[in-house]
Amino acid sequence: QLQLVESGGGLVQPGGSLRLSCPASGFTLDGYVIGWFRQAPGKEREEVSCISSSGGSTKYADSVKGRFTISRDNAKNTVYLQMNRLKPEDTDVYYCAAVRGLCVLLKFANYWGQGSQVTVSS
Repeated sequence: QLQLVESGGGLVQPGGSLRLSCPASGFTLDGYVIGWFRQAPGKEREEVSCISSSGGSTKYADSVKGRFTISRDNAKNTVYLQMNRLKPEDTDVYYCAAVRGLCVLLKFANYWGQGSQVTVSS
């Protein structure tokens, strides 16, 4: 079965850190652009970050720039999202997605994970 499976979410206090992982199962991430999105009930989905297939180019939403870092380990077939200095407004369900081509094509991603809940609260 071809799928992405996020892990690493949880409950953390404001100012804390979490690392989300997105390993691919059944296919290789080589050649795929990977993005992280977040969405809460009743809210629009927000693209948080994107990394190119080579890992040489990354982009971030202004709301997370300087706090979040996206990376990929193609040998492990996994993409990560390191989240530091977390804020209550970062509370959301986080999804990873994969598509061939460019970050702008992520909304048409071939593969989506099931989501991982991140809750930032004291």
